[in-house]
Amino acid sequence: MRAVIVSEYRGSPHVEDVPPPEVQADQVLIKVLAAGMNPMDRVIAAGGWGSIMPATFPMILGADAAGTVEQIGKGAERFSVGDDVFGQLLIPPLGSTGTYAEYVAAPEDSPLARVPAGLDPAVAAAVPTAGMAGLAIVESLEPLSGKTVLIVGAGGGVGSFATQFAVDAGGRVIANVRAANEERMRSYGVAETVDHTAAPLPRQVEQAHPDGIDVLVDLASDAEAFAALAALVRTGGMALTTLYLADVEGLEARGVTAINFQLPASAELLQRVADALASGRIVAPPINRISLEETPAVFAAEYGGIPDGKTVIVLGQGEPE
Repeated sequence: MRAVIVSEYRGSPHVEDVPPPEVQADQVLIKVLAAGMNPMDRVIAAGGWGSIMPATFPMILGADAAGTVEQIGKGAERFSVGDDVFGQLLIPPLGSTGTYAEYVAAPEDSPLARVPAGLDPAVAAAVPTAGMAGLAIVESLEPLSGKTVLIVGAGGGVGSFATQFAVDAGGRVIANVRAANEERMRSYGVAETVDHTAAPLPRQVEQAHPDGIDVLVDLASDAEAFAALAALVRTGGMALTTLYLADVEGLEARGVTAINFQLPASAELLQRVADALASGRIVAPPINRISLEETPAVFAAEYGGIPDGKTVIVLGQGEPE
């Protein structure tokens, strides 16, 4: 089967023919129709998770996928052959369940769920990591009703979902996006947008909200920028970062709850995201579809910052030309 691999940490990703996986007991074999790209994929390929989880080489990249169950391992009962499923397959050793490939075999108790009826595989593949993170972030901050919530990096994958879930939870959301994304954010129901390229973000937020904000959700800033924005959070408020940059003791000393967010991925959490999509409570962000052959170049170039929307690799029928 074709797959995008690296032969070592920090190696150049490339497409290669590798042996297809063999389904083991309690596993399902999935024919991958689409694979979602995430910034964490690049971090993993560079060895950033080497001290946390073991890896196997050649490492097949990717964790998010949507596809069709083609085979069931002994003892597996959650799914049936022919089921359309999607999920996050971030399972040790890293690379053993990589999704930038034509097939993947994974334990049936992984964060997997059935694709909501009518949802395109490319859209489904964009959802698992970003959607679960968006929902879990908002739930870690609730109740949000009536609170002013600044979301930094609202135009990216996680940001798009977090913004919608925060609005749904009753938050008065300030979305930090470039001007080109303002209309999309307004369609999500945000109260304000603020463009960090127009002027320093802390200055703009402070001018618009001299009394401060209640909640900061920061998906993009470095430590210095996060600290500057967290300084705008009122006593009794909350400041969350997905990059593990919060000075917990320092913020709590002035009455601000600090959260260094880690995703509690689970099948149950993913199912709730799927239900929200199926009901129309949320929609997937814009999707840039690429082929497997285009992936190495896009992988190497895309993640200098938080990209708008999601990039998805489309395999098999309907693959981009």
